[in-house]
Amino acid sequence: MQQERKQDLTQGSIIKTLVLFTVPLILSGLLQQVFNWVDAFIVGNVEGEGALAGIGATTSLYNLFVTVIVGFTSGISVLTAQRYGMGEREQLRDILSSFVFLLGGVFVAIAAVGIPLTGPILTLLDTPADIFAIGKSYMQIMFLGVPCLAIYNVYAAVLRGFGDSRAPFLSVLVCSGLNVILDILFVVILPYGAAGAATATVISQAAMTVFVISYTLSKHPLLKFRFNRQAINGLLLSGGTAFSLPPAVQAGTSSLGSIFLQRFMNGFGEQTVAAITTAYRIDCVIILPIVNFGSGIATVVAQNIGAGNEKRAKEVLKTGAMMIAVVALILTAIVLFAGGPLIALFGLTAESVAIGKAFFQSIAVCYIIYGLAMAVRGYLEGLGDMLFSGLAGITALAVRIGASYGGAARFGNMVIGYAEAFSWVVLLAIYLCRFYYKNKLQSQRKVEL
Repeated sequence: MQQERKQDLTQGSIIKTLVLFTVPLILSGLLQQVFNWVDAFIVGNVEGEGALAGIGATTSLYNLFVTVIVGFTSGISVLTAQRYGMGEREQLRDILSSFVFLLGGVFVAIAAVGIPLTGPILTLLDTPADIFAIGKSYMQIMFLGVPCLAIYNVYAAVLRGFGDSRAPFLSVLVCSGLNVILDILFVVILPYGAAGAATATVISQAAMTVFVISYTLSKHPLLKFRFNRQAINGLLLSGGTAFSLPPAVQAGTSSLGSIFLQRFMNGFGEQTVAAITTAYRIDCVIILPIVNFGSGIATVVAQNIGAGNEKRAKEVLKTGAMMIAVVALILTAIVLFAGGPLIALFGLTAESVAIGKAFFQSIAVCYIIYGLAMAVRGYLEGLGDMLFSGLAGITALAVRIGASYGGAARFGNMVIGYAEAFSWVVLLAIYLCRFYYKNKLQSQRKVEL
């Protein structure tokens, strides 16, 4: 019982609850991005800009699978949090086992199909010929780690919904340290180039998955995995999929859009590909506090909704939005002053650094817009409004793609940043409309009662 009280997100100071729950999420996310940073940093400085561009050319394809996994498991986290708030603790183990079998099996099949199709996919993406072979070998190896990522994220999602955000952090900490050591071994000492970096990442992902499973068995006996006929619960799979499918579809659609935009970006040449994919690596790290505060809001709101405390759920949104706004302004200042030097660390030419710096300047001023959008999104997802959240994300993506192609003639390669910033404005407007609509319905129900 002592352990459960520590994980209860329905009591105490909201600021303290969000900070204690979200900081491990932020640290986990930062360490996960170390995978990409270390790979890019070492390969870029040891092998050169061409090898870095080869890895960058596969980013949107690989992210398709990662974002679908993360999107799907975000729904599992909300489901777990709501059931925990309702006091239905015994169902948490069934949620875990059911979705481990489902996602693990699906992504083993996807990896098996994706490896032989990597070449044709990169051809469809109009990948430049001089970086094609590097990108192909890198991506084929990375496919091997996708099933491990699926299983890891199911465990991490259930643990977060359970109130334990420390376990994913410790898992990623172990993984990141191993990844750095293996990158040095396979790229610097043994000259395997981009393929060596991919091998290091896959081994590290497997270690991360083993660690989180071991941690769960040790610290949370309630979540002990079952290998029998009851391991898959059809009702929970159905309910969990209703939560998880909309964000997974939205994430997958966004990633497909990113692949579409990758082809658009490839048309500007190798320097733009190297510069902006590197800038996006940095940007992914910079905005992690915003993204994870949004996830923290979703989980805390979900537990409070499960416990029937709607008033506290709204307070979580207000407090979380203010915290995200402050964080976003700090991150904007960091990027505007340090964006160029950060890009230069990856061994790019001066021309590519200038492109990346200009990209940062075009997008960083809108971090606060993105932050507020993530706060409201977190609240809506905590309510279980996953379908609308997914549709809103798809709409914003359509706006981004349209703005990219529509503004290319005027803004050149900088349209990539301008279009994304504009899509954030649209996204915030959509979420706010939904928030006020939900509040209006709630007020009307209270009047009728």
